[in-house]
Amino acid sequence: MSMIEKDYIMRLIYEIIRTLIRMIFHIDIEKRDGPIFEEKKYTGRYENLTALVDKGCINEAENQLMNELNVYERRDLELALCFYAYLNEKDSDFLEAHDFSRKEIAEGIKMVCRLFGYGTVAESLMDDVDLD
Repeated sequence: MSMIEKDYIMRLIYEIIRTLIRMIFHIDIEKRDGPIFEEKKYTGRYENLTALVDKGCINEAENQLMNELNVYERRDLELALCFYAYLNEKDSDFLEAHDFSRKEIAEGIKMVCRLFGYGTVAESLMDDVDLD
């Protein structure tokens, strides 16, 4: 896969996450001023997850995210989508070095959306994304 294709897929995944957050939470993550989360518990969880990612513990961070998700708390979906947006910002070399891929990011997005009842929306947005 060429660098242009990788950049395109990275941007496409970002736009899918941005669309989901805008549709569900009425928030445009590109125009957000201030902290990502208003509640400190979400800020702390997000910072912990992203610190694990930065250390290269991506699978551990994703497992922690999944284990702590509460499907009755919509903000947990926002946390998960922001986590995958952060992960998607990492370059392909970083992801590959830590045994992760853009395909796994897309699968994670679909999985959390299914858990929260938005699976059909996520699937339809990602229908044409070729990650192989």
